[in-house]
Amino acid sequence: MLPVAAPVRVRDLLRTAPDGPVPVLHRSAVATYVEVSGRCVGLLARDAVAVPCALRSDLPRVDHLPPTAEVRAGVLHLGGAALRVGRLVDVGVPTVTTRVTGPGPLPALRVGRGDGLTPYDDDVLAGWLVTHRAAGVATDDVDLMVRALSGRTTLLSATLLDCAMHGEAVPRLATWLAAAGTPSEGAATRDLLAVGHTSGHGLLTGAAAALSHLSPQRIGAAA
Repeated sequence: MLPVAAPVRVRDLLRTAPDGPVPVLHRSAVATYVEVSGRCVGLLARDAVAVPCALRSDLPRVDHLPPTAEVRAGVLHLGGAALRVGRLVDVGVPTVTTRVTGPGPLPALRVGRGDGLTPYDDDVLAGWLVTHRAAGVATDDVDLMVRALSGRTTLLSATLLDCAMHGEAVPRLATWLAAAGTPSEGAATRDLLAVGHTSGHGLLTGAAAALSHLSPQRIGAAA
């Protein structure tokens, strides 16, 4: 048995998933991703980027676990180890208060354009979407477009876009949103840019583009 922490929606997904083997999608030293009921679920080592669709462990690395996975009675088993959820983690972004009621202009992006598990354009789009969620501004037309085109990208990236539409993000983006326009913004920007190869840059680009529309009438932010 391996104790893990889980975002609420990941815990609930596992609770409702049918029993049986699930595909392993990707393995590295610090993260293993599997497919559960059409979504990507990860197991992360303690120093991995805390993506909002993953279980978090205190292991220094996770690639020693055999590459087999299954769900049994709402519990994900990886390499024979039962990943028992011992606590929940908050993956929501802070609230940005604004008088703007409509979405800002969407950068010229294509779902799935870019390299790696999370293509660059998807990261930009995720940053843009989650910032609007933080501001409580609906993006219905963009949401429909993203869902319709999600098959063009990786399952991990499609899942993270869905997380963004639910107001969920990596902690460093949440920290940046809380710090934007304050003396802490510089440090938060440096930390966000350090995420992945290009993911932090993409998230920052999308979030900044959204916030530039929202910020002229912004009246404050609260974590």
